[in-house]
Amino acid sequence: MRELLLSRIIDVPDYPKPGVTFKDITPLLADATAFGALTEAFAGLCERVQADKVVGLEARGFILGAPVAVRAGRGFVPVRKAGKLPGATLAQAYELEYGTAEVEIHADALKPGDRVLVIDDVLATGGTAEAALQLIRRSGAQVAGVGMLMELGFLPGRRRLEAALQGAPLEVLITV
Repeated sequence: MRELLLSRIIDVPDYPKPGVTFKDITPLLADATAFGALTEAFAGLCERVQADKVVGLEARGFILGAPVAVRAGRGFVPVRKAGKLPGATLAQAYELEYGTAEVEIHADALKPGDRVLVIDDVLATGGTAEAALQLIRRSGAQVAGVGMLMELGFLPGRRRLEAALQGAPLEVLITV
């Protein structure tokens, strides 16, 4: 499966700025076999960690997480950038390399005791995922695990997430 997924991810040099190589997953999404294999892998993780809900991180985590939730028969909850959700929300700020950002979740999206699997496309610095784990716990829910399509192993995301995981598993399908 790793080879199939890797063969459908394209490196785009100097995007979004010079010196950065962007990992474009749109060819993977366009390939029903590869996208199906990815969905099945994460649905299996959802079942193994006994998650009640799947949380997808904006924006590609929505694309990956929603079919996982459907396949596993679980509900889907988006974690969005600040100001994108109507109604009452919980917000969590986090540090970026140059500044801060904030993500939100609907205040009533998760119930105390819910077991939640977080899905996203790339683990880089870990800031967004760490903020999502904090939001999940603030809602009274439990982090059942985190699934990432790929990890940029040369960045500190895994180290940053270790404490926030509090023993929950982190499953990465591809490390580059």
